[in-house]
Amino acid sequence: MNFDIKKIVRPNIETLKAYSSAKDEYTGEANVLLDANENSLGSPLTKWYNRYPDPYQKKVKEKLAFIKQIKAEQILLGNGSDECIDILFRTFCEPGKDNIIVCPPTYPMYEVGANINNIEIKSAPLLPNFQLNVAHIEQLVNEHTKIIWICSPNNPTGNSIDRIDIETILNHFNGLVVIDEAYINFSKQKSFAQSLVDYPNLVVLQTLSKAWGLAGLRLGMCFADEVIIKYMNKVKAPYNINIVTQELALTALDEVGQVNDMIQHLVDMRIALAEVIKSMPLVQEVYPSDTNFLLVKIPNATQLYKYLLTQGIVVRDRSSLENCSDSLRITIGTEQENTQLVDAMAKWIDLTFSND
Repeated sequence: MNFDIKKIVRPNIETLKAYSSAKDEYTGEANVLLDANENSLGSPLTKWYNRYPDPYQKKVKEKLAFIKQIKAEQILLGNGSDECIDILFRTFCEPGKDNIIVCPPTYPMYEVGANINNIEIKSAPLLPNFQLNVAHIEQLVNEHTKIIWICSPNNPTGNSIDRIDIETILNHFNGLVVIDEAYINFSKQKSFAQSLVDYPNLVVLQTLSKAWGLAGLRLGMCFADEVIIKYMNKVKAPYNINIVTQELALTALDEVGQVNDMIQHLVDMRIALAEVIKSMPLVQEVYPSDTNFLLVKIPNATQLYKYLLTQGIVVRDRSSLENCSDSLRITIGTEQENTQLVDAMAKWIDLTFSND
């Protein structure tokens, strides 16, 4: 593998002069801020919201760096992981020229992001066991392939991708390998974040939306080599991680113990719910999961999905996705919500049997 970041980054990004705020032009703390044309008198809410937020989220990154055991300079924060995905496209993929590889069934935002940015999509479907088809991926790679997207644990299948397969791709592909670890906290698998030093072409995505229970804050994390992060920061909009998000994230990051307890409780409920659903008539398979959801295969899944809606229960019908026919993706809810789901499924199955 002969990775050269300058062959990956878009030429216009290489020469781009990024937006510069006054905070780029001085270091340290200042008491009199007369640079950004803010309202110096405050706001209707509080004195402090009249000021722009730290455009580099330094305090949040410092705390994350300690937790993740990486450098703060290896972190980019986005307005949700979806922004990180979009920035990767806009930084490294030339519209109408480059291509990316996805491995369906997987998180659909990779394809959405490619289509928005006019990037060709090449597809290497997962094998029947929902693992990578490494040989197919290798066949698809050409000189214009910039990014291979891998979701592990995978959405919607729930399984972790074999680490040796990922390492094989990292060692032989000269573009970026993006590993989306949105659900890594629910898995026993080791995060690739600690492998940044070994792979200059590795990008890892994580989020505070899942295990941390902060989906409403919209804070995604991108970990990569410092050079990759510098290029991405050129493209990233200034000030778009607001003050409230940064403040609340800092508070939440002090509660690692509480988060670990929540994760364990969700995993326990996932195991229990999987066993109950497996025992139900008609259910063909409950796939192994390293996430906070289950993929359930059941005949007439779309009809069950519609029935659950009539009971006020919303799940995701994934039947249209590759290798996911007649499958529902079910998030682990509270104990009460899980009980309501099971009762509704049992009622629908009884009705189905009585009509046969």
